[in-house]
Amino acid sequence: MDNRLKEFEKGHEAFKQVKFNQSKERFKKLVAEGQNPKALFIGCSDSRVMPAMITGAKPGDLFIVRNIGNFVAPYKPDADYHATASAIEYAVSILEVSDIIVCGHSDCGAIASLFKDIDQTAENIHTIKWLELGAEAKKVALLAYKHDSEDVMLRYTEKMSVVYQLDNLLTYPAVKRRVKEGTLFLHGWHYDIEDGNITYYDDENYEFKALTQK
Repeated sequence: MDNRLKEFEKGHEAFKQVKFNQSKERFKKLVAEGQNPKALFIGCSDSRVMPAMITGAKPGDLFIVRNIGNFVAPYKPDADYHATASAIEYAVSILEVSDIIVCGHSDCGAIASLFKDIDQTAENIHTIKWLELGAEAKKVALLAYKHDSEDVMLRYTEKMSVVYQLDNLLTYPAVKRRVKEGTLFLHGWHYDIEDGNITYYDDENYEFKALTQK
């Protein structure tokens, strides 16, 4: 194996000898019975954000989708390729999860990119288009925090983006139907990488509150 990946090889060996053996029966059960995750977790691809670690989830607990900026594109009834949309449909209609979590995070590169002038090239065309999904959050942040520090404005944008992605989720027919039926619940989270805390969006008071105080 390439020496650059040697640490992953060692990590895999440690996983087999310790963690896999500790959960061997659980893995056997997951194979025999199939998956029945509790929630769909839509998070950022950022390497510092690890859904299972920050939630304490076990194998089989989370159906995870990760993309740049933890964005959710609005539903589009066409036959094109839609990776995140496909995962949402599968989780909601096939796996029938009861909850969807959209989790943003601090120091998000995608959100920071919204405030930069980036020239479009053949090498970033899809990324530039994808970042449009954060435009509304940026607009609100510029109005509310244009006189504050950059850090304050970025944290606010990260959180507002989560709220807009929740709105986009409701454009999916299956999501809208199940939310209306009371069989599916949407949650907006923001994870702070530096202090490890998660806040959740309280849609009754329009603010983010500490998750651990719920």
